[in-house]
Amino acid sequence: MKKIISSILMVAVMVFGLLSFSNNAMAEEKMTGSVAKIEMAKDGASATVVIKNDDKEVTVTVNDAETLDKFKDHKINEGDEIKLKYDVIDGKNVSKFFRKTAGC
Repeated sequence: MKKIISSILMVAVMVFGLLSFSNNAMAEEKMTGSVAKIEMAKDGASATVVIKNDDKEVTVTVNDAETLDKFKDHKINEGDEIKLKYDVIDGKNVSKFFRKTAGC
């Protein structure tokens, strides 16, 4: 009896772990497009960026210091082609990866 209960519990834990991993992997969105608009926050700690491609337009919040420095130094400007990965957190698109396609 103990073996059956242990086996059922082990399978349940494995299924739960697999489903948790799948939800996290599906939450990430990827996109390649051009920068339509960059709007820096007054405190400089974040920026709101609009990315356009043929299919859609996405507004993303950028929080990482490296990308914000590239905006400030004009290494990434409006019209530049970028690759983007983002997560939807509390209804906002938050950048995880933001780079020029040609490198920067």
